[in-house]
This record gives sequence, structure tokens and C-alpha cells, in this order.
Amino acid sequence: MRPLDQIDIRERLRWRASPDEFEEIRSLWIAHSKAEDAHDLDGLVATLSPDCVYEFPWSGHRWEGHDGARRFYTELLTAFPDIHFDLRDIVIGPQGVYEYAEVTGTHEAVWLGIEPDGEKKRWHNAILFPWDPATRRFAGERVYGSPSSPVDV
Repeated sequence: MRPLDQIDIRERLRWRASPDEFEEIRSLWIAHSKAEDAHDLDGLVATLSPDCVYEFPWSGHRWEGHDGARRFYTELLTAFPDIHFDLRDIVIGPQGVYEYAEVTGTHEAVWLGIEPDGEKKRWHNAILFPWDPATRRFAGERVYGSPSSPVDV
């Protein structure tokens, strides 16, 4: 199968999910979320396709493959060791999972070039987890929103 970024969105819109595939996508997102909460890098990587991409389209930051996903999470969890995602909205379908969350965390290390100030921050993220039907895993995350302009809590 072609990489997801090479599949026209109109084609992806025609994808349909059986009830079993819907449950597979939902269950994998739950496993991903639990692994993230537990800071379990192996558990997180297990939910991702080998060629996954983590990206902030608005800033150009990008991490590729399982090694990139590990770097992304290591950097994020080091910068915000107490990070917490408070889910506000979710959509699950054959194209993947979209979540909207309020995020809080104490900025303890450099993140995306931003120096830490040790203050508790709050921001909102909209995250797309594109589904890769070939690998039955997520093809990474596209993150819209960042602690680059957080609100002090």
C-alpha cells in the first residue's frame, strides 16, 4: 500500500470500517492512551506503524519511524514529566482517531526550542492519529496545538 500522505483525501474518505475494524481502531487508541499515561515507550511504539510520522504541521517539527516516535515521547515526557491529557472530544473512524484534549504539565526541560520555566502550563491539542490499514497500526500523530503559547495554571 502507498504511504498515507500519498493517498488522496477523497480516496481516504471512501474507506469504510466494519464493526470489527472500528473496534480494532478504538481498542488500539485506548492502548496508546494508556501507554502514554504510563510513560510506556514500548507500549506506545507497539501501536504505531514502522514508518510512522509525528509532526507539528504549523511549526515543521517532525519525527519519523519508531526511533523518531521514541525521541518525540522522550523529549515530551522529559519536558513535561507530569503531563496529563484531559480528553474533551473524540471521533473514531476508518481514517483514524481525532481527539481534542486539554493538556496540563509542568515545563521542566526544553521543548521545541522553548526554554523551561518550571511553571505548570495548560494548553489545548487537537491530534489526528491516522489509521494505516496495511499495518493495522497508527501512522503517527499530527498535532495541532502546543505549549509554545501555553497559559500558566
